[in-house]
Amino acid sequence: MKKTSNKVEEFIRVDHAGERGAVKIYEGQLLALNTIVKNESLRKTIEDMKEHEIEHCQFFENEIKKRNIRPTKFLPLWDLLGVGLGFGSTLLGKKAAMLCTASVEEVIDKHYLNQINQLGPEEKELKKKITKFRQDELDHKDIAYEQGASKKGFYSIMDKIIKTGSKIAIRISEKV
Repeated sequence: MKKTSNKVEEFIRVDHAGERGAVKIYEGQLLALNTIVKNESLRKTIEDMKEHEIEHCQFFENEIKKRNIRPTKFLPLWDLLGVGLGFGSTLLGKKAAMLCTASVEEVIDKHYLNQINQLGPEEKELKKKITKFRQDELDHKDIAYEQGASKKGFYSIMDKIIKTGSKIAIRISEKV
């Protein structure tokens, strides 16, 4: 088996953490929707998007095992923060829940595009998967805006907080 470059190890470690984080955000949103906030159509939308994130997470979970890459040490914290972000954003209402998705996906779009541009021909399959996953994330972003995500007023602050937190988690997860 060929040696995975440090750059590719970082890509896989951070993508694993990010996709797992996305699953946890959706789990938090579904927890709120199944207990406090009753919105059947939003619940269905989130369940559908969560299915894609599970597929993405499983791919990176397999890559971590196959390539013997250590996951980020921050997974337990990211899990907790993801569930909290999903639950909290959904308590604030549908617009906030959908903005949470849109904000995270906008960061991931740039993140994945950066990786796609750096991956060479020796990582053709990984590049193909990340390209597909990026398209899924762009679709989620579009769905979020169709469902009412907004950056007006308070939501602009929420957008900046979510994006900043996502970027920090990316930088930490690449290295630790």
